[in-house]
Amino acid sequence: MAWYDEAVFYHIYPLGMLGAPMENRYDGVTHRLRELEPWIGHLKECGFSALYIGPLFESVGHGYETTDYKKVDGRLGDNSDLVWLVRECHDRGIRVILDGVFNHTGRDFFAFRDIKANREHSRYRDWYCNVNFFGNNEYNDGFSYDNWGGYNLLVKLNQRNPEVKDYIAGVIRFWVKEFDIDGIRLDAADVLDFDFMKMLRGVANEVKPDFWLMGEVIHGEYSRWANEGTLHSVTNYALHKALYSGHNDHNYFEIAHTVKRTLGMGNIKLYNFVDNHDVERIYTKLNNKAHFTPVHILLYTLPGIPSVYYGSEFAIEGKKERYSDASIRPALKWEDYRDAVRDNPATKLIAALGKIRAENPELSYGDFRELHLTNRQYAFSRTLNGRSAVVTVNNDDAPSDMTVPVSGASEFIGALSGTRVQVNNGCISVHIPANSGDIWVPFTDGKEVSAPVITEEIKNAPEPVQTAPATQENTPAPVQSAPAPAAQPASPAPAPTPAPVSSDAGRTYEDGVIAGLQEAVIARMEKNGCVTDRMRQDVYENIYHDSLINWIKSF
Repeated sequence: MAWYDEAVFYHIYPLGMLGAPMENRYDGVTHRLRELEPWIGHLKECGFSALYIGPLFESVGHGYETTDYKKVDGRLGDNSDLVWLVRECHDRGIRVILDGVFNHTGRDFFAFRDIKANREHSRYRDWYCNVNFFGNNEYNDGFSYDNWGGYNLLVKLNQRNPEVKDYIAGVIRFWVKEFDIDGIRLDAADVLDFDFMKMLRGVANEVKPDFWLMGEVIHGEYSRWANEGTLHSVTNYALHKALYSGHNDHNYFEIAHTVKRTLGMGNIKLYNFVDNHDVERIYTKLNNKAHFTPVHILLYTLPGIPSVYYGSEFAIEGKKERYSDASIRPALKWEDYRDAVRDNPATKLIAALGKIRAENPELSYGDFRELHLTNRQYAFSRTLNGRSAVVTVNNDDAPSDMTVPVSGASEFIGALSGTRVQVNNGCISVHIPANSGDIWVPFTDGKEVSAPVITEEIKNAPEPVQTAPATQENTPAPVQSAPAPAAQPASPAPAPTPAPVSSDAGRTYEDGVIAGLQEAVIARMEKNGCVTDRMRQDVYENIYHDSLINWIKSF
């Protein structure tokens, strides 16, 4: 058991959250990281035990075109600010992991600048892939090279070069020695060289006990990347897709089959999330805003390591726009959210789930067993050392009654609702309100749960807050000078119109898999530039599994 096995992550994209300029002019230092001080207390209050923050190091724009791996981006502060941040987090029991952008560098990185200056005579010409001095590019360098995603702004490192390996290993050692970090999230891990990742794992094992490596992987057999020889975990995009579409389509079968499939990949704990800095906010994606509650109950209780993207605990909106991710990476001011745990039902729910997970280790370590499954109701147990927690969720606009088997106690209590139920014939019969759920834990020794919460049906976002301009997107499109649009008020949830059961039953697991592959293709296309309606239609008309897999691999 390691700290990350029971962690609950809070994910911050700092250039956006702190309102940094979208373009780095290298003209000084602004100590924005210090503005995170009250947010650290917020993390603790909401039950987050780990912080994933990044990118943090000097770059020219969105942060993923690194200029200097050993210098904090001047738009955020300096190295002493990051030392302070990690120390403050550690003092409150919060671990910290950073973005490691090791697949590519920016064009201002010292090795690439040397190639521009010395061309064939540069000692760094083999630090990058396929540098060709008979080619050219849009920058008129007089040579060409491999890049990430079709963007020459992101120059592909040659991860098989021993000097590159040694350099990146030195960067990791520097980050641990200088900042005392606890792990790294590897950007674009699905295109990293496997031998390179084995080297990273060796360094991780060396620098610090339980140093964690988590990789960004969109789709595929996750155990290829997460295993004893390479990474500890990868992003669970399969569950991300299933959680929102399984609710939008009233199809808990998609979620249940996705869970079974990922569990079948081996004994790995995947990094679970419902949104992040590259995808639309969960509150925006949900057709019925009330589904915010069952979605997050599942996020916190299904096998894996849960993560919440900054601001989503307030149920803010965020929709991807053409050429810009600014609206999903907004600046937030602490003063606008200081009372959210008390006043905002979404934040209140997240804080309660954090406490429940911390108090019930079976939610982190327990075996998974499916107990009940229909299109609109789902129940499962997590069992550890004979003690079980039972999770029940309902995506219907009407309440539902369930009877599910339990073990380990004669009475259970709803950790969210505070409702007590007796065990009869090895089962509990529970009432689940519309678009809601609960976590049933053994009621023993006459002790109440520490903080039961009567969950409110979340239908509308809180009043919108004007945000400062957000940063450039995580794609190298031209820098946008216009500020990010202010958040818009959410529309009231439409009057419920339950879909016919036959309509729900028509969707199969295979349908969900195809839809997930189609979404993965479109996500890759969006990272490469504008995606037209015609291009989207071409993807949606491709319903063949192997063809979609090959399409994804082609990027």
